[in-house]
Amino acid sequence: MASGSQSLVKYDTKIQVSTSLKGRGKSPRKVPGRPNVPPDKAQIEDVLNSVLPPRESTEDGQLWVQYVSSTPATTQDVIKLQEQLDALLEARQARETGICPVREELYSQAFDELIRQVTIICTERGLLLLRVRDELRMTIQAYQTLYESSIAYGMRKALQAEQWRAETDVKIKTLSEECENLKKEVEQLEQEIEDIEINERDREEKAAKLHYEEVEFRKKTNQRLKENLEAILATPNK
Repeated sequence: MASGSQSLVKYDTKIQVSTSLKGRGKSPRKVPGRPNVPPDKAQIEDVLNSVLPPRESTEDGQLWVQYVSSTPATTQDVIKLQEQLDALLEARQARETGICPVREELYSQAFDELIRQVTIICTERGLLLLRVRDELRMTIQAYQTLYESSIAYGMRKALQAEQWRAETDVKIKTLSEECENLKKEVEQLEQEIEDIEINERDREEKAAKLHYEEVEFRKKTNQRLKENLEAILATPNK
């Protein structure tokens, strides 16, 4: 793992592995161990190397390897780790809330450094912390996958809602126009009904007037005929 970035995990000084990169890949290369290491410390270093693998880097065509430090941490080292964590969070502008890859990376490095410190004191406790770390990473990955799925689902629903709203707006516009046309038609029909009622009242009034005049005329006619008849009947016969 080539790495040139600053890490919160404490590593030893780099060791040169080879002076040339020619021929790499032709046969498996073993990373040399550190010489003159007591058996107990060698066992701790083997565990550390399995928990936190050595870092590799290349400089001027030369391959270098850097082992995680097996030096026990002091209280001052822990305080310094916290200060470095806060400084890097601020320097790299990590977000305080929500999903932030920068914050996740830095806290992961800090946790790895704590695992290193604990493993040196108690190997079993360090391995247990490693197990907890891996479980937490899997849980976070599951939540991140769920979050991304929910975002995709939300986007699909938002697009569907936007499309539905556009279709609904068209329907509302069409129905509004139909309502306006029906309203105008109703007003027109009401006007026609009012005109018909007015015409019908006028016709009835005219018919009633004609009927009244005809009745009066007949009354007068009957009255004259009655008077003439009475006059004739009253005249003596000669």
